[in-house]
Amino acid sequence: MNSELINFGILAFMFLVLFAIAEFGYHFLKVKPEWTRKFVHLGTGLLALLFPVMLKNHWHVLLLCASFFILLNLSLKFNFLKSINDIPRKSIGSLAFPISVYGCYLGFCFFEGQYFYFYLPILILAFSDPIAALVGKLAPGNKIRFGEKGKTLIGSLAFFLSAGIISFALIIALRNYEETLNIVVYSIVIALVATIAEAFSSKGWDNITIPASVLATLSVLKYL
Repeated sequence: MNSELINFGILAFMFLVLFAIAEFGYHFLKVKPEWTRKFVHLGTGLLALLFPVMLKNHWHVLLLCASFFILLNLSLKFNFLKSINDIPRKSIGSLAFPISVYGCYLGFCFFEGQYFYFYLPILILAFSDPIAALVGKLAPGNKIRFGEKGKTLIGSLAFFLSAGIISFALIIALRNYEETLNIVVYSIVIALVATIAEAFSSKGWDNITIPASVLATLSVLKYL
């Protein structure tokens, strides 16, 4: 059997195991859906990092993302996968995630297979987005809100700081920039644009606007 098809099956199985763990936590351990949802958000982001390594054909990535898009769409229609869907607000976030992953993979292909252009938007989406939500909810005396109702200044600051750290680390690890000032400036610009995209996105659209804003910023910075 083709090794890529084997990798496709392994990745599909790993995603299903991730969903199963979240469902177990929700139904048997009574973990709140906000937490299981964030667990899946982070887990899917980390698993997606394997795509450029294990899948070299973008049609296989499209098929995998489309399969999970259909599964998640059916879960909303027929009311299963409650560990992801049992939230009081209306959100397309779960449906937007596989679209974003495929879009980032296309960006990876467009930038001649450079891992940096896939890993950076995915890592910022996987880590900075839930960090912002958690800090915004847990920070004491958190009153200042802007953008979409429910977005907080302290949450956006947490997003900015985490996105900046991720950008700085990946630029050092995967790019050949030698001047520290350039690395710092680029990290700040990437983090700032992504923070603005997240702050003013509602109903789960940030799962698309965050990686899209990162890729757009990288496209501009590439030619400066």
